[in-house]
Amino acid sequence: MYSFLNDYNEIAHPVVMDTLNNLVGKRFKGYGTDEVCERVAQQVKTRISQPNAAVHFFNGGTITNLTVISHILRPHQAVIAVDSGHVATHETGAIEATGHKVITVSSASGKLTPEHITKVLAENNDEHTVQPKLVYISNSTEIGTVYRKQELVALREVCDTHGLLLFMDGARLASGLMSKASDLTIEDVAKLTDVFYIGGTKIGALTGEILVILNPALKADFRFSIKQKGGLQAKGWLLAAQFEPLFNNDLYFKLGSHINEMATQIAQYFAGNGFDFLAPVESNQIFVILPNDLAKKLLAHYQLNVICQPTPDTTCVRFCTSWSTTQQDVDKLQQVFNSLS
Repeated sequence: MYSFLNDYNEIAHPVVMDTLNNLVGKRFKGYGTDEVCERVAQQVKTRISQPNAAVHFFNGGTITNLTVISHILRPHQAVIAVDSGHVATHETGAIEATGHKVITVSSASGKLTPEHITKVLAENNDEHTVQPKLVYISNSTEIGTVYRKQELVALREVCDTHGLLLFMDGARLASGLMSKASDLTIEDVAKLTDVFYIGGTKIGALTGEILVILNPALKADFRFSIKQKGGLQAKGWLLAAQFEPLFNNDLYFKLGSHINEMATQIAQYFAGNGFDFLAPVESNQIFVILPNDLAKKLLAHYQLNVICQPTPDTTCVRFCTSWSTTQQDVDKLQQVFNSLS
C-alpha cells in the first residue's frame, strides 16, 4: 500500500544521500566542532541575514524543543502553546518532565494569537501560579495552517510588551514558508523570533534540524544544555552535511513548494467531490472528512492517519505529502478513489 502517513517515510533525498556517500573515508572532529558544521552554520547565517546568530544541529524535533525550552525557562516559569501544539500533544510530556508547565489554549485554527497570550497572562499574574515566559508556535501548525507576516508581527509585539520570548518550531518550516497562503520569508522569521529551527527530517534529510538562536541573552552556555539533555551528537558533521545540498540553489524551498503543490491537488480533488476538511489546506497536510464506509475502503488501499470522528457517521483521515510524492502518485490516488465511490 502507498503511504501518505507522513513526510519522513523515505530515507533521504538523493542529493542528500550523495553528499553523505561523499563523506566516506573522511575524518572530522566531534560534537559539532568540525569544518562541515562551521561551513553550514555560516551558510545559514548568510541565508537568513543574521551574521551574529548562534547555530546548533539537532537530531530531531522533540529533543530540540526540550532543550530550548528547558534552557530558557527558570524553574517557576512556563510555556504557552495551543492545545494542538506538538509540545502539548506528541512529546510524551517531555517539557513537563523537566519541571515546566505547558499552558495550553484552545485554537480552532491551530495558531496562537495575542488575545490567547493576554488571557493566559491575566490568569497567571502572581507567585501562586507558574509564570508564563515563553511563547511556542509552529509553522506550519499541527493541523497544517500557516502564519501570515502580520500575525507573527502581532505576536512579537505582545511578547515585547509583556517581556516574553518567542520560539518557532520549524519542523515543517519549508512547507509553511512556501505556502501560497503565506507572505512570510525565512528572513522575517529570523527577525521576529528569539529562537527558531529549520526542520530537515520532514523535507528530505536523513534526519536533522538546525536551531537558530537570535536573542543574545539565550546563547550563553547553550552547548551545556544540549549535552545535558542528550542532544550533543558526536557525529555532528553527519547532521550538518545534509543541509548543504538542501540549501544549495534553494532546494529546501523548492521541495517545500513541491509538497504543497501535491497537497493542493489532493485537496482540490476532494473539494471538487463535495467533501469537507477539518482545517483549511494551506501546506502539506490534508485532513479530509469522509463517510465511515468510504474511509474504510480507502484505508484498504492507502496508509493514512485516522485523526478523529467529527460525527458518528464520518471519519477524518490525514494525507501528508512528502518530497517523494509524485504527480503519478496523486493521479493514482484519484483513480483509486473514483473506483471506490
